[in-house]
Amino acid sequence: MKNRFNKITTVEKVLDLFHDGGTIMFGGFGGVGSPPSIIEGLLNKGVKDLTLIGNDTGFPHIGIGRLVANGRVKKVIASHIGSNPVAGQLMTEGNLEVEFSPQGTLVERIRAGGVGIPAFLTDIGMDSDFVSTNKEKVVLEGRSYLLETALSAPISIVYAKKADEYGNLIYDKSARNTNPLVAMAGDITIAEVEEIVEVGELHPDEIVTPGVFVNYIVPTEGVNWKWVWE
Repeated sequence: MKNRFNKITTVEKVLDLFHDGGTIMFGGFGGVGSPPSIIEGLLNKGVKDLTLIGNDTGFPHIGIGRLVANGRVKKVIASHIGSNPVAGQLMTEGNLEVEFSPQGTLVERIRAGGVGIPAFLTDIGMDSDFVSTNKEKVVLEGRSYLLETALSAPISIVYAKKADEYGNLIYDKSARNTNPLVAMAGDITIAEVEEIVEVGELHPDEIVTPGVFVNYIVPTEGVNWKWVWE
């Protein structure tokens, strides 16, 4: 009997979900933990004018930075773009809008989006015009805070070491980074995975992201190191 929980599909099929002008939330830190096959597919499809939400813009030839470097992105919400000089150049030229958020605040905004909290208060950035400009200030018990809004997206893309057919995910060491929170914050979450096993093969204590948050699983095609180092 076929497993009714099977969410396994192909990169080619999930690419139908992506369109020009869309918003994508992505997992990864400096390219580690970002889904290479999905990113490659988006480049080949020619999707453009994207808004990206994630920790950083990777490197020009690694991770989500490939989309930025190829001019496919109109806006980024991230904690930094310093590892991708192309992103900095595009921002300086006015060709890329960048909304910076302190890393801890950014991660909490994503977590809030995943658990249904519309906003939260923080004093991080209160003394910085760079962070606090155009944000609502709230006074609570005599202390001032910034009101930070939650982040979510129509589509989240993540990368995992192992998954079962239901979408329960295990991550590999530091590649875990923002992926578990990003997986929670997408209306549709697509997990690119190195190894897929049958339901019941993963020990419950190993599972980091429950399959309830995952809509589609695609087997990774790996990293093409030729384009990484060219």
